[in-house]
Amino acid sequence: MSPSNLNKYEFLEIESTPARNGEIVSIFLNNPESRNSMTWKMGEEFQTEINRISKLKILPRAVIISGRNDVFCAGGDLNLLRSFSEKTFSQNKRDMRKFYSFFLSIRNLQSPVIGALNGHAIGAGLSLGFACDLRFFALEGKYSFNFVRLGIHPGMGSSFLAPELLGKSLGSRLLFTGETFNGEDAKNWGLAVTSVPKNEVYAKALEFAIYMADGAPLALQELKKNLYQWKSLDKALKKEAASQARNFISDDFRETLTSVVEKRSPIFLGK
Repeated sequence: MSPSNLNKYEFLEIESTPARNGEIVSIFLNNPESRNSMTWKMGEEFQTEINRISKLKILPRAVIISGRNDVFCAGGDLNLLRSFSEKTFSQNKRDMRKFYSFFLSIRNLQSPVIGALNGHAIGAGLSLGFACDLRFFALEGKYSFNFVRLGIHPGMGSSFLAPELLGKSLGSRLLFTGETFNGEDAKNWGLAVTSVPKNEVYAKALEFAIYMADGAPLALQELKKNLYQWKSLDKALKKEAASQARNFISDDFRETLTSVVEKRSPIFLGK
């Protein structure tokens, strides 16, 4: 069952692997210059590919999201974040909802989506992994919702997804502190199907996807549709967009940008 390359975007690579009466489609984030960080262009490409998949006559038995370059995703691209600091509150509120929608479009796919977090996943990159239906983690990977340490409210659905998957106490702890956890933690918390060395993560996810392809596709599609609290996530996204829009024009976020250039820890003053 060797994979075949379907298409190549600027920031994505797409592969198809045969499975029982169908295929497994794999989407690889590929931004080698910045550890697969999320750019606006990557988001547009991602949504284009999700739209392509959703219109196929025969839907994939599963979709896998993973990363090239020995990493999953470093979160939002620094240049993109810097551009938000130069916009108005209303512009940021609108653009953040749009940016979220690019990547969270996986929640609208009828096919099950598996996150193969084959390396570090930070901020919005980790949120993308949490938005998947099932997840595989790298034992040595570093994972963090680091939003508050950048002076911004958690985004990309993380304020809903973390408590949904981990419970209120642990989910809130990770959001409030921005602390880092590893693949072993993810396995112990029940967040991962399993955690393995990073060079085995994608292969394990693909093996599992092929096994899952033995299930009845219509039943799996109906199951996915019924698993989620769609309205609750949408409400959380609206609140996140408004909160991040305010944070991006704050002195604290400008301090974050300055500290990155000066290679030091930011000093937040709450204004």
